Amino acid sequence: MISTVAEQGVGDGSAAIKPRRVVPDVTVRFAGDSGDGMQLAGTQFTDTSALVGNDISTLPDFPAEIRAPAGTLAGVSGFQIHFSSSDIFTPGDAVDALVAMNPAALKTNVRSVKAGGIVIVNDDSFGANDLKKAGYASSPLEDDSLARWRVIRVPIDKLNQAAVKDSGLTAKQMDRCKNFFALGMCYWLYDRPLEPTLDYIVQKFGKKLPAVAAANAATLKAGYHFGETAELLGEQYRVEKAKLAPGVYRKITGNEAVVIGMAAAARLAGKELFYASYPITPASPILEGVADLKEFGAVSFQAEDEICAIGAAIGAAFGGALAATGTSGPGVALKSEAIGLAVMTELPLVVVDVQRGGPSTGLPTKTEQADLLQVMFGRNGECPVPVIAPASPSDCFAATVEAFRVATRYMTPVMLLSDGYIANGSEPWLVPDFAAMERMTITHPTTANDGEEFLPYLRNTDGSRPWAIPGTPGLEHRIGGLEKEDVTGSVSYDPANHQRMVRLRAAKVAGIEPAGAAYLWTGPQSGELLLLGWGGTFGAIKAAALELAKQGVAVSACHVRYLNPLPADLGDILKRFAKVLVPELNMGQLRLLVRGKYLVDARGLNKVQGQPFTIGEIVEGAAAFLRGEIASESRIVSTELPTAQTVLSSEG
Repeated sequence: MISTVAEQGVGDGSAAIKPRRVVPDVTVRFAGDSGDGMQLAGTQFTDTSALVGNDISTLPDFPAEIRAPAGTLAGVSGFQIHFSSSDIFTPGDAVDALVAMNPAALKTNVRSVKAGGIVIVNDDSFGANDLKKAGYASSPLEDDSLARWRVIRVPIDKLNQAAVKDSGLTAKQMDRCKNFFALGMCYWLYDRPLEPTLDYIVQKFGKKLPAVAAANAATLKAGYHFGETAELLGEQYRVEKAKLAPGVYRKITGNEAVVIGMAAAARLAGKELFYASYPITPASPILEGVADLKEFGAVSFQAEDEICAIGAAIGAAFGGALAATGTSGPGVALKSEAIGLAVMTELPLVVVDVQRGGPSTGLPTKTEQADLLQVMFGRNGECPVPVIAPASPSDCFAATVEAFRVATRYMTPVMLLSDGYIANGSEPWLVPDFAAMERMTITHPTTANDGEEFLPYLRNTDGSRPWAIPGTPGLEHRIGGLEKEDVTGSVSYDPANHQRMVRLRAAKVAGIEPAGAAYLWTGPQSGELLLLGWGGTFGAIKAAALELAKQGVAVSACHVRYLNPLPADLGDILKRFAKVLVPELNMGQLRLLVRGKYLVDARGLNKVQGQPFTIGEIVEGAAAFLRGEIASESRIVSTELPTAQTVLSSEG
């Protein structure tokens, strides 16, 4: 329901009376050239919305090229935020308001705006050359091609220059401030306070670049006042505070949550954290984050390549540290032999894979879920490793701690399978009580058994060998990639021993008990239709299940966090449902595993566009499945249709 109220303006002490429509939620997207500061504007809008108490979910969208030609479609950078007065699970299907700083941003994003939605364009950027670079034959502002939206033309360049003309900055420097003018307009439009961003400006630029700080503050206020005084923007909108559970919250991205999870795990284990990585999109922020944790005893190492990074991490694990390395799919390929070494030596190690579009370099700044089979089977020999997939940005914290618990308890490398969507996206995170978290009990042998020869592969009830620290007197033992003799750890080429060791390593992984929730459920645990998901599809699947339930469709959603080993009762769960649909951002990898292991006729809803699912795509896909329209193994989300419709795949 939408209501209208009249209240005093905020942000500058103005007494102007403006009508405000109270709405339950809003989705805003900032879009412009990669140099226009859209990520910063979106981040500030997100931080402010979190501070005023809204639930939030974001989708940063980066161009693949570091610096694509200005004004081109390839160079468009976007940031979408969905903020709400109730629980939300996705960054929004359709956009309520788009800020387009140039024609290319308009062309690539306007189809996402709902009919009747607001499109704010920088009128100064629609010159003939700008239109040509974006592929427009004529200006869309001068014809009826934008008739379905409420287009607001604002001369942002000129208004920004007027606001900062006395700053002493160069013309180029002044132009860089225009993102804050656009941000100020949106702050007025959606009743956001200016103070958090003004504080950010002072902290960021105040001491070293006071002129830059003054200019950004001035244009931010100018954008706000423009919205307040001009008739163009019309009325304001308000989204009330969300009713969240009591506690201390902060905004967090998936990569930030991984970093904090690593630091927490090290403290819980009483260990030093060692993180080695080679920079790669979209995992690089993890390396940058750990590098900032020196005061917590964390050690970060930027290696010269992926192989060096995992080699260093294995060495740190051998030395008794809590060790990890991070990368994306191309890096996992390069690390595969060394992951096998960690399996053979049975050392605890966490390997973070932040998935992106592939193959090869593929879509380095876009999201995908296509590394599941790679992390499951992409090594030579029988080489099983546990796989844990966080479901959301905040869940990356818990999943990271769980990965270290599993690695150290079972003496094995663990794959933490994140993706670009949850790594870069953000949401509120209820900060846990660290004092209440269960400690990790890790013991290292100090003497050999009863003074006899040390047996480095003598296993405990979990199937794990002892974690002996090198240099401990009497505990010298062989380490390396050659097959080990059972119990003694000596090099062995005996065929029977090799088969026994292969089975022992496999049994250890198969017997792993989850260190956290194996599933995340929505709806009853039996019925007509089950939506089975994993990883970053959680929010869209959950929201789709709730929407279908409102429509009277008997649907449940089961989100699997532990992918290897799959939960022991998953087969029984699948058989409680008449139909199983697996939405994935790949061509059907979990579906393949489920069909092969449980002989369940699961069908797939698949999307490989570098973008996450919308709620509508899953709702329509589920409805089509129930209508009997998915006759083959999977259905591919169409790239041609602007609505959430799907077309039959030729697969199967």
